[in-house]
This record gives sequence, C-alpha cells and structure tokens, in this order.
Amino acid sequence: MAKTNIAVIDYGAGNILNVLKALSYIGLDATFTQNPDDIANADAIILPGVGAFAPAMAALNQRQLIAPIQSAVQRQIPLLGVCLGMQLLFDSSTEHGDTKGLGLIPGDVVPIPTDLGVKVPHMGWNKNHVTQSHPLANPIDDEYTYFVHSYYAKTQAKYILSETNYGIAIPSLVGYQNVFGAQFHPEKSSTIGLEVLRQFGQYVNANKESI
Repeated sequence: MAKTNIAVIDYGAGNILNVLKALSYIGLDATFTQNPDDIANADAIILPGVGAFAPAMAALNQRQLIAPIQSAVQRQIPLLGVCLGMQLLFDSSTEHGDTKGLGLIPGDVVPIPTDLGVKVPHMGWNKNHVTQSHPLANPIDDEYTYFVHSYYAKTQAKYILSETNYGIAIPSLVGYQNVFGAQFHPEKSSTIGLEVLRQFGQYVNANKESI
C-alpha cells in the first residue's frame, strides 16, 4: 500500500510539533506546509490550531490558504480540524469580533457561558459521550480526552459525533461528509487520542481506494 500523505496546515497557529510527533508515532506521513500545491496533492489535511478564531482566519487568508482548503474538501479530500482548527470549520465565530469561518460544517462558534458554575476556559481532561456511532468517535466513548478552549461549536445534532459535559453539552467530535473536527487535542490525549488519529488514517486510506 502506498504511503498516505497528510498535509498539516502551517499558518502560525501553534501545537504543530506534538501533532507531527503523534502522526509519526502511529506511522502516518505528514508534511507541514503552507504551499497550496501540497494541499492540492495531499491524501488528507489536518488543520491544527490554538489561539483565537479571528487572527487564525486572518492568517489563513494572508497565506491564501482558504480557497485551497475549500477546494480540496470539495474534491472529497478528508480533513480533520483540531481544537481551534475544528472551530474554523464552521460558518462564523464571535471571538475577537464577528468573523467568517471556512463554512465546511454548518454552525457557529460561541462563548462558553460564564454563569454555569464552571471555570472558563474549559481546560483539562473530560469524558466524552458518543452520540452517533462512527469509527473516529467510537474509541472515545466514555473515555477522557484533553481540552483547552473558551468557545464551542453550536451546531445541529446531525453533525455531532460526540459530546462532553461542561455545564452544557459541548460537541467534542463533529463530522460532515469528509470533514471532521475534534474540540479536544488528540495529540495530548494519550492512547485514546492516538487511536482517533489512527482511525482518521484508516478513513483516509479507504477514501484513497474509493476515488
């Protein structure tokens, strides 16, 4: 079987080294890139990120990466967004001002309410509950993964694969067609997180064989 080439998007949004180490550990080849040609020719895309929504979208726009990412998704290339990268998949966010997102999954990114009796940001390990059976989601059912975020995705139930409770139900894994997003950090979530990345790799290989 040919090696799977994953493009990890470089737009200055942090947590890259851990992501690349995790992919290497489970045997997935990854290229850290902001080259549109690398994105166009990749078997899959990972959009990582820590920080705030508006500056991240500005960085993607400055590097002229928005159209290549959207085009790849339209050509059925699998995409996995991680943490902030997951939030960027949605239509918009109010973080640092109303900002348009990539529009790959319907929904909006809004603040975690501060009147729930929980600390914001949501930081640390929390348990996941799978709401729809899916190979990427099934490994995390009733398992703990690592979160760091102050905003969350507000979207329809049909796009939510798993949730975590933090005063309210927060989507922890989402999916729409060939686009997936993890609000938690798989690369910081021990063996459970690695299994999510491994399942994504298997999904990518199956997608390669079908197109």
